[in-house]
Amino acid sequence: MRWSNAFIPTLRDDPSEAEAPSHRLLVRAGFMRQLMTGSYSLLPLGFRVRAKIANIIRQELDAIGAQEFLLPALHPAELWRASGRWELMGEEMFRLKDRREADLALGMTHEEVFTQLALELASYRELPQIWYQIQTKFRDEPRPTGGVLRTREFTMKDSYSLDLDEDGLDVSFEAHRNAYQRIFTRAGLSAVQVVASSGAMGGSASIEFMVRAEVGEDRIVFCPACGYAANVQRATSTLAPIQDGPAGTAPQQFPTPGVHTIDELAQFDVEATPQRQIKTLAYMIDGGLVLALLRGDQFLVEQKLADASGGGGLRPAQPDEVRAGLGASPGSLGAVGVSTIPVYADLALSGRHNMVTGANQDGFHLRGVDLERDIAVTAWADLREVRAGEACPVCGGALEVWNGIEVGHIFKLGRKYSEALGANVLDPEGKPRTLVMGSYGIGLERTMAAVVESFHDEKGIVWPMAVAPYQVVVSLVRTDDTATVAAGESIYQGLIAKGIDVLIDDRPQRAGVKFADAELVGIPLRVTVGPRALAEGRVELVTRSGGAVEEIGTAEVVEVVAQRVAAGIG
Repeated sequence: MRWSNAFIPTLRDDPSEAEAPSHRLLVRAGFMRQLMTGSYSLLPLGFRVRAKIANIIRQELDAIGAQEFLLPALHPAELWRASGRWELMGEEMFRLKDRREADLALGMTHEEVFTQLALELASYRELPQIWYQIQTKFRDEPRPTGGVLRTREFTMKDSYSLDLDEDGLDVSFEAHRNAYQRIFTRAGLSAVQVVASSGAMGGSASIEFMVRAEVGEDRIVFCPACGYAANVQRATSTLAPIQDGPAGTAPQQFPTPGVHTIDELAQFDVEATPQRQIKTLAYMIDGGLVLALLRGDQFLVEQKLADASGGGGLRPAQPDEVRAGLGASPGSLGAVGVSTIPVYADLALSGRHNMVTGANQDGFHLRGVDLERDIAVTAWADLREVRAGEACPVCGGALEVWNGIEVGHIFKLGRKYSEALGANVLDPEGKPRTLVMGSYGIGLERTMAAVVESFHDEKGIVWPMAVAPYQVVVSLVRTDDTATVAAGESIYQGLIAKGIDVLIDDRPQRAGVKFADAELVGIPLRVTVGPRALAEGRVELVTRSGGAVEEIGTAEVVEVVAQRVAAGIG
């Protein structure tokens, strides 16, 4: 491609609305443009990068026996109602009606549609199956952020495994896990596998592939000593034991006028340190009030509460809902004597006594509370947020907590969708058996952005060779010099003949402008052809990563560059 003919609209200044480096650089370097909030046009450079990521994905999935499909983005509501997700997905699902007033949705994901296709499988002899597609998805994100890191329209690779039993699912899940690691490694990413919540997808297990980045929306708990890694929604840690002293015989009520917070209570009563308090949080789940109990110095992870309850539509209860259910305002709440409202208690409270909590009467608290004796706990669960420095649950080392970008997520769905839609096959005994499924996703634009977050500097993007829009740019210092143009053209054609993605910068611009654009766009290798070096039979080879500059003979530069490209050096 000739730069003079290419559409590469680079910008001198950063876009005002961009905060994430990937957002700023992908717009500045001419890879994408915003159409509206959460919706971006991929320009030719962006399309080329996404196509290279897609090619890597296809190669690795084909290697594990996957077959590619292309499914509709427009779905009938009946399928989603059958799985129970029409209501569960809430406002994030784009819904519409056709001219016959039939309910439709734009696909957020395709478990239901692939499961419907699986109805055509008849026998265990047809299993296992791995099906995938690379297709546009739609989600009405409440807060699209970070350019293409979180959008309302995006490209996803979603694949689905179909097996006869859990042993087969384990094999398919492991095949995907290994394929994903190869995909991200080939794209240049250091992706960490973390234990995650399955959320609205359901199922028994899930693993996220996370790339460490300051702009990442996920919080990852990681142990550098042993490699334990989990999303904060699933992470746990080992806490130091607390000595509560002798247990009392019954809770004692005492007045706490004007006390509404953990810190205020600790100041009011010096013995009521946050570690000795029971924090009571009121939530609505499936339209009903529930209580979550934590140690006063701990914080709730809402997804953990949702997972523990198995319910949906979780949100904090409003003050009027709290008062209607408990007779008190937030700040005076407790679970002592509560019998009609589900109570979920964090495991860190197990066995604790001599605790302080709200009395469900404004202006009063209770001391001497024994969890097992005084509170009817519906279920004990890990509800708290892990903090940096706490002890690793595996090896006892100090945990780190960092931000990550989720580039991939794999789920063991089990029979959730196949049972709902009736996807069965006959087993070896001729009896119907419900299919066991897995679901596996990769966001392509998000992967592209994660690469930029991982590889950029003050000059622009630094693409790894495997996903760079062009592997080499041949920059002509003087387009009005016949020898320079002829030599540059010869090198350009020689690289094309080697099968290399090459761009020749033949624009009538100053050399400094060309070099700056090449660095901003992030092309791994630059061959600079200018009259002065050419007179000595040489050209300049610049490596974008690290900025190394070499002088190479014109007769050998094509071969040298081809070797560097093959080795992924850029």
